[in-house]
Amino acid sequence: MSGSAVASPATLPPAGLPGLGASFSRLVEVPSHTGGSHTWHVLDNGAHLEALGKMPVGTILCVHGNPTWSYLWRDLVTATTDAAESGATPWRVVAVDQLEMGFSERTGTVRRLADRVEDLGDLTDALGLEGPVVTLGHDWGGTVSLGWAVEHPEQLAAVMSLNTAVHQPENAPIPAPLRFALQRPVRHAGTVQAPAFLEVALGLARPPLSRPVRAAFAAPYDSAERRRGIGDFVADIPVDANHPSFPALERIAEGLRTLDVPALLLWGPRDPIFSDRYLADLVDRMPHADVHRFEGTGHLVAEDADYVSAVLRWLEEKVAPAPTPQEQPKQQEPEHEHPPLWSRLDYLRDSDGTALVEMAPRGRRTPRAISWRMLARRVNELAAGLLAHGVRKGDRVSVLVPAGADLTAVLYACLRIGAIVVVADAGLGVAALSRAVRGSWPDHVIGIQKALVAARGLGWPGQKFSTRRLDAPVARALGVTASLTELADVGRRDLQLPEPPSPDDPAAILFTSGSTGPPKGVAYTHRQLSALTAVLREQYRVTPGTGLVAGFAPFALLGPALGATSVTPDMDVTAPSTLTATAIADAVAAVDARIVFASPAALANVLQTAERLESRHREALGGVTTLLSAGAPLSASLLERVQQLVPAASIHTPYGMTEGLLLTDITLEGIREVSELDAAEQGGVCVGVPAASARVLISPLDAEGRATGAPVDVPGVTGEIVVSAPHLRDHYDRLWATQSASEAPDATEPGRWHRTGDIGHLDAEGRLWVEGRLPHVIVTVEGVVTPVGIEQRAERVEQLSRAAAVGVGPRGTQQLVVVAETDPPCYRPRVASADLTRAVREAVGRPLAAVLLVPHLPTDIRHNSKIDRAALAEWAGEVLAGKRMRRPA
Repeated sequence: MSGSAVASPATLPPAGLPGLGASFSRLVEVPSHTGGSHTWHVLDNGAHLEALGKMPVGTILCVHGNPTWSYLWRDLVTATTDAAESGATPWRVVAVDQLEMGFSERTGTVRRLADRVEDLGDLTDALGLEGPVVTLGHDWGGTVSLGWAVEHPEQLAAVMSLNTAVHQPENAPIPAPLRFALQRPVRHAGTVQAPAFLEVALGLARPPLSRPVRAAFAAPYDSAERRRGIGDFVADIPVDANHPSFPALERIAEGLRTLDVPALLLWGPRDPIFSDRYLADLVDRMPHADVHRFEGTGHLVAEDADYVSAVLRWLEEKVAPAPTPQEQPKQQEPEHEHPPLWSRLDYLRDSDGTALVEMAPRGRRTPRAISWRMLARRVNELAAGLLAHGVRKGDRVSVLVPAGADLTAVLYACLRIGAIVVVADAGLGVAALSRAVRGSWPDHVIGIQKALVAARGLGWPGQKFSTRRLDAPVARALGVTASLTELADVGRRDLQLPEPPSPDDPAAILFTSGSTGPPKGVAYTHRQLSALTAVLREQYRVTPGTGLVAGFAPFALLGPALGATSVTPDMDVTAPSTLTATAIADAVAAVDARIVFASPAALANVLQTAERLESRHREALGGVTTLLSAGAPLSASLLERVQQLVPAASIHTPYGMTEGLLLTDITLEGIREVSELDAAEQGGVCVGVPAASARVLISPLDAEGRATGAPVDVPGVTGEIVVSAPHLRDHYDRLWATQSASEAPDATEPGRWHRTGDIGHLDAEGRLWVEGRLPHVIVTVEGVVTPVGIEQRAERVEQLSRAAAVGVGPRGTQQLVVVAETDPPCYRPRVASADLTRAVREAVGRPLAAVLLVPHLPTDIRHNSKIDRAALAEWAGEVLAGKRMRRPA
């Protein structure tokens, strides 16, 4: 510890600290469990609630960490008070400055973890907090607050925590910043004598704190004597079992397993101190906890993100008094039971018929065919082998394997034993893929060698398995336990499988493309995946033995569940534009395929390479009866060209997303029925009518472009598209706030409803028209503008091949700008000529601030078609502000 210290009294903070109302501060004299009393500084909105005549439903007890103080919770104190004044649920907030910290008393003594938990109990006794109490803590204040929760179950209503830890794994090092700070020569000098530790901690905010806010955080620590508590806090971190505070930490950690109250864990994943390892430990101890990871935020997540809105919404949903009987939620419609995904494998386990074909298998020059018998045996052997190597029901298995026989066998093996498969493909890019894998915190990783090298270098968690046998030195270097062949060998010797998982057990986490923000993990149950299979079978009449060419991984993987003969073409399915016309024709010929799925980007490249087709290729394509393409809108002209390649096919363009892969459907014939005049009038892309049992409603936009209206099915109303279907996703993984915001409890019909984030409207025939994304709505002085209709009209100008409409400036007075690709492409970004700008303005029929030309519009990697309008809007704003005209990222 830091040695003897001088006692000093508690004081009130200086006036004028940004964001902190001085009237919330008070000093509280607290009798101590050690005798005598100490004075605490707290922020407390209790007097404000009393003045408003509001009786609080409970108290939120907020505990800061090291080296912050109660200022960390200023926004929550203000927001809860304002909410109560406006008629929302009143919560009292008491945010403490721990003794030796902030503006509370410096007692001149060293306080260990157990002392701090008891200190907090002294304070709550002095305040007369009988409950219900919700604890909220950050950093080591999170540990203290959870310690109080464990010790006061009779008063406890819920627990909430931001980036904290209650356990340090024996096989994992203390985080590097803390290791450095704990070194004896460094600790006193860096934490007490100089403000280095304080400055480094405050520097962890993303984006950086403003100078006034940074000064406010540092205000209580303006001298070495005032910083002694910071040094003592660091020294009290239990680095091993010999540390005096280790027993207290262990008692808290194990006590969390006994808590049966609601729990919320809010997390900044870019934290160099408390990484996702500590989040995983907390989830293990409180598996019922709701989790939300604020992507892009770090240790000071309370400064980096709007945590207050998430806290208040969660309290309202999970902790506030239950609704009266008249307010009870509507009954859910019963969801039908469908056979599990592996049922066809069991049924066809003795069949020598072809289950799947790899057109370009790794390590071979010729296609590879896998029989149903071989696939079923491989799945069962891998399932048994995984069990023998410790993979259990509920474990997360990150699968980093290219589409093909290995991926299919691995996924079905994991599903059969109840493991949760985590699928994030390389099309996300290295950085996003790494965030996805670490964010899901898998227990096991199965991958090709390249993926395992990345896993080792980027510190991905989990036991590692390789798809191929590796040389012993390589396997050791990569931490590989076994290869798939070795797993199958073990499973073959002891082919004992457990009872299959139930329909409502979690089955998979599929990551979105990241085209509309950071990739999100979308969780499905076995019931929902089985329902998706049933919808595909019903909608497109997929019968056992049907040949299916899948240029999109999900459809390849669902092939065995459908009983179809699947073929993976010679392409990189994570980069759809690698699919060529000859590759798709060869795949069709290999299994006499009747159904083809290919993304818009893949079809575009197929058309560009169509001149390479020979007569045999065209003959094979002539047998295709159904072609599906989804992921982004397709122009009628492109589909007409595709129709020439597959003249006998019915061409479908389903509308869906990772959260619901098939929601509406329209054929080329249906698109032809919608004339160009109709499309211009509707201002969007027609995606047809709801498919199978899916339902679609619209949540109307208000004058500020927000979807605030109750969902309706009224034709011509523009708003957010809200959908329901049995095969809809279950939830977002570790994104509670996103999940809560995506639900539509005000829908007029029963069922599970999902707010898609897309905007559009229904027409009089019940067809859905998509007009863009909700975040891309433009709000001008003339009103709300949706982008797709503008883009469609701009693309009628002969020189433009693809356009994006964005808004520049403050919302409500945004100026409309069109950014476009040209034909032929321009070589560098530039402002359009006066004549071209005039032509675009006439075509659009609205005031335009500018027309900007670029070589390529920024799109996502997976689809190569979803335009990043948010990035374009930022870029266009910089260009119009006179900054250097670089290419948009």
